[in-house]
Amino acid sequence: MKLLLASTSPQRSAILEQLRIPFDVVAPRYEEDDPPGADAIRLVRAHAQEKARSVAAEAAGRPVLAVDTTVALGGRIYGKAADAVEAAAMLSALGGETHVVVSGLCLLTEEWELVEHDATRVTFRPLGEREVGAYVATGEWQGRAGAYAIQGLGASLVKAVEGDYLNVVGLPGALLVRLLAERFPGQYGFG
Repeated sequence: MKLLLASTSPQRSAILEQLRIPFDVVAPRYEEDDPPGADAIRLVRAHAQEKARSVAAEAAGRPVLAVDTTVALGGRIYGKAADAVEAAAMLSALGGETHVVVSGLCLLTEEWELVEHDATRVTFRPLGEREVGAYVATGEWQGRAGAYAIQGLGASLVKAVEGDYLNVVGLPGALLVRLLAERFPGQYGFG
């Protein structure tokens, strides 16, 4: 039975393919709002839940999977940068620091709904203005929480990762595998 992935993220699709989990994609019909000062964990959990619920009517008996990811440092949330200037400011703030990549995950069926989260600590090496400018010029920051893609050139910004690497890419793989093993033993190759 294929999952219904409520996301158009190519990274999330690639992770599901890597884990050999069959799925179909549907764009969620939910507008995210990231109010200033929001709690990162509550925010990503709520976004994931609402994304899943927004497509539940299309599931036709299949489980719905939705994920939302953000970056947090010092009580501030670093979502997707609106433009190159904001991306450069985000990367400069993250340089030399350890931030947390937080993902909310919702797995939804007609009978039940699970909402959980995972967090991965990522330490950036110190970044100079020229390095930040060169990275921003690549455009890789577009559509990425924290304005970087660890699976691409953004890996050059990183000094250390503590936790699930796939979570930083955009889908907490270890959490998903655990939930599928518990709720669907053997069906997706886990449990």
